[in-house]
Amino acid sequence: MAPPERPRLRALEAFPIQQDGQRAVGLRDPARFTDQVAVLPVPLLDIVSLFDGEHSLDEIRDIVSGRHGLALTRAEIGAVAERLDEGGFLDSPSFATRRARIEAEYAARPERPALHAGGAYAGEPAALRAQIEAFFRSPLGPGAEARQGAATPSGSGLRGLLAPHIDFHRGGPTYAWAYREVLRRSDADCFVVLGTCHAGMADPFAATHKAYDTPLGQAPIDRDVLDALERRYGHDLLASEGAHRVEHSIEFQAVMLRWALGDRRPFTVVPVLASFLHEAVWTGAVPEADPRVPRFIDALAATIAASDRRICVIGGVDLAHVGPQFGDAEPNTPAFLRAVERDDRAMLEAVVGGDSAAFYDSVARDGDARRICGLSPIYAFLRALPGARGELLRYNQWPDPQGAVSFCAAAFA
Repeated sequence: MAPPERPRLRALEAFPIQQDGQRAVGLRDPARFTDQVAVLPVPLLDIVSLFDGEHSLDEIRDIVSGRHGLALTRAEIGAVAERLDEGGFLDSPSFATRRARIEAEYAARPERPALHAGGAYAGEPAALRAQIEAFFRSPLGPGAEARQGAATPSGSGLRGLLAPHIDFHRGGPTYAWAYREVLRRSDADCFVVLGTCHAGMADPFAATHKAYDTPLGQAPIDRDVLDALERRYGHDLLASEGAHRVEHSIEFQAVMLRWALGDRRPFTVVPVLASFLHEAVWTGAVPEADPRVPRFIDALAATIAASDRRICVIGGVDLAHVGPQFGDAEPNTPAFLRAVERDDRAMLEAVVGGDSAAFYDSVARDGDARRICGLSPIYAFLRALPGARGELLRYNQWPDPQGAVSFCAAAFA
């Protein structure tokens, strides 16, 4: 395969690594069109940084040679591009073929597979139940008795719930605090699940008609509620449906719902991924500059109000992402993570107060320096539940010096 004449790197996730004692940068694809990781030593990084679709192979050779005095050949530059293209890292005709094949295979499936089972959480039913029940017994959990729930939920107006989407082994007890509220207080039979789309997508919102598989059984789709939502929205909610293929933020909520309700009562879900607010922060735009955003949020609020189903909205969200793994220059220290917690808790005051504008302003004020990955779904959650007020049940951090993540559980009435 001939290398592209003007190679263009795809939108990928970059992270620092050490290889053989040397600094390097890893590239991986959050959309999982390739499962490979490209490792770029610093000299190679300078070459690949010019893979922008604007520079030809000859121009890249001349620039790198001028910078470093290296006598590179066009063939050597082309070999780098060819290897990246074969791995699925370049935006090229071969990648377009790869993407079309993967998306067609996914579109043909009647269900959305439990992609992260056996990795982010236990893959066998008995082991998964034991794993989740252990979260309640953990010193950080709400207590073993809470996992039993109420024989008859109070139905005391649990309108919404914020739960983590971090891997279970890192955030399990916080999931227990969140889903304790479903057991105790919710009589909902339909859950609208708003999740973060980590890989980004062309549309601000994307639903799916595919039931979410879990090791504990399926979370079936509520077609009536979804169809009503799409009619009010007036746009194609399935245009970016493929974003559900590998995204974990909704899958983890489907698992917890199956655990909490699967043996107690039937329920349905309306899974919707969201991705629109980070772009507004970066460009200084108002949160709802894209007219599809307020149209969807208003449609969701109206659909909830008009439905004869008992609907609860769940946000599958994490909060701050800090440290070198996420682009910061220095490793996380205890003092820095205490400052992150201070800023997170100040932000969460706006969230539990139901104030979407104050929440957005608290993140935009510093240019989203903490990288709040639940930004879009939290904003949509608050706007779709007018008048709702919340209670922060639990705040926690996974305090890795290289890549720390914060998350919470909060219930809204």
